[in-house]
Amino acid sequence: MARPSKVLYASEPALNVGEFRRVLVESGLGETRPVDDEARLKAMLGNANLVLTARLDSDGRPLLGVARGVTDFSWVCYISELAVSASAQGLGIGKGLMDEARRQLGTSVAISLISMPDAVGFYERIGMKRMTDAFWFSRKR
Repeated sequence: MARPSKVLYASEPALNVGEFRRVLVESGLGETRPVDDEARLKAMLGNANLVLTARLDSDGRPLLGVARGVTDFSWVCYISELAVSASAQGLGIGKGLMDEARRQLGTSVAISLISMPDAVGFYERIGMKRMTDAFWFSRKR
């Protein structure tokens, strides 16, 4: 009998931009991210200081999900993306990535993010508190 594959969570600061793009597109976040601008995607990865991945522990270690954030590793972390390929959604990958972020950051670092409207329920189910006092300047491009 074949051993079931498991998911490997890791810090991967040198994540390949092509894999990042693929997961953004497959997750649905590609509709709101600059997936056709490779230089900008590279900058997004290169300027993040927290890049966590979820990979299937099988041949080729396919990428299933990514959490990308900016943090001071002391007070707060802003998660810019939590993207899980559609084929892996509902399997606990997103929660696993958030759990890994919490593990790596420790209990003294708060985590914040802005949810896509259709993901609000997910964040509530994993125990994140909804905040009403967030503010936003929109980007021009």
